[in-house]
Amino acid sequence: MKYKDYYAILGVERTAAQDDIKRAYRKLARKYHPDVSKHTDAEDRFKELGEAYEVLKDPEKRAAYDRMGTHWRNGEDFQPPPNWDEGFEFSGTGEHAGAHADLNDFFEAMFGGARAEHVWPSHAMGQDHHARVFIDIEDAYRGAQRSISLQLPALDAQGHVSLQSHTLNVSIPKGVRAGQHLRLAGQGGGGVGGGPAGDLYLEIAFRAHPHFRVDGSDVLLDLPVAPWEAALGGHVTVPTPDGRVEMTVPMGSAGGRRLRLKGKGIPGNPPGDLYVILNIVLPPADSEAAKAAYNTMRQAFNFDPRARFYG
Repeated sequence: MKYKDYYAILGVERTAAQDDIKRAYRKLARKYHPDVSKHTDAEDRFKELGEAYEVLKDPEKRAAYDRMGTHWRNGEDFQPPPNWDEGFEFSGTGEHAGAHADLNDFFEAMFGGARAEHVWPSHAMGQDHHARVFIDIEDAYRGAQRSISLQLPALDAQGHVSLQSHTLNVSIPKGVRAGQHLRLAGQGGGGVGGGPAGDLYLEIAFRAHPHFRVDGSDVLLDLPVAPWEAALGGHVTVPTPDGRVEMTVPMGSAGGRRLRLKGKGIPGNPPGDLYVILNIVLPPADSEAAKAAYNTMRQAFNFDPRARFYG
């Protein structure tokens, strides 16, 4: 998608108060309204202004937009930074979204589109809140108690958007999967007129791990093996998120072969599997003895690695 500098479109600073954004939009909307403007690009400018205002007038959307960073230029190819929404708490019913055609679609998908103005009754339940939180894959194997920090957008007395931080102690259940939502009753938005508070829903995601990748309930591991382990077979020690296990490498294994450790994936009913993908690592020819060993191997084998390559 292309980055759109909504602040530049409305002609305001990033530090502008919400009232300043409203005034800027109204002034420019009158100037470029297609029914009265003589500018040739009035219709496009009017739509662009509306898109910018739709995001910046909403404290939650504006705070999310600001988390994308300030170094982007208008019209640049753009992708949201990895894990930009970690711990970002928002209200509404929308699901988190990936890359979309433009930033307006991105925020509509995330927050459930433009929300109408509501007249709240004198007694009402608070809004449900949502946040995406990252945990270690080991937590899904054993369960854990974790302190999780969240940031909730809010307006200060001067009409500026700020992020209010708060910390919750959360029980991570054993066997939790990526994309699963944990419900914290009464931890959402406050009720109106003594009404009960809404709930907080935490969407679970896994932090990147140096060794393991998660695919649903299955876990994948790239395991380095020596050429002789792959060719002759043998027993190797394999790390898992729940401790080390012993595994047999079959004789004649090729690089990229997947070996399945049944039930060693994410716990559950049934549990996932752990797939070990063999990665053959060559010893370096960094000494005379090592070079001699490679030369001996070359003479011992009548082997052409490209025998079938050319058809």
